[in-house]
Amino acid sequence: MRQAAGSTQTTVKTTTSTGTLTEYVPGTTFIVKEETGPVTYRYGKEVVYVTKSGKVITQDMLNARVRVGNPVSVQYITDGDNRVISRVVIDD
Repeated sequence: MRQAAGSTQTTVKTTTSTGTLTEYVPGTTFIVKEETGPVTYRYGKEVVYVTKSGKVITQDMLNARVRVGNPVSVQYITDGDNRVISRVVIDD
């Protein structure tokens, strides 16, 4: 791949972690108990919530589907010391 002189290429790596949701306040707090202990995530500009089968969870369904104690998988990027959520997968 050739880049124009003076241009920059940024690579963003998405990581997935799994655990049990221990604290959840939409748009504010998202803490997951993982094997290594509790991990606090920050919200990205856009967070997509889906079921394992791929069905998107709408804003209206969010509070009924995303609950403390549920197992979750979180896709995130690392921004400095912060883990920034881009996608949350919950059980169907």
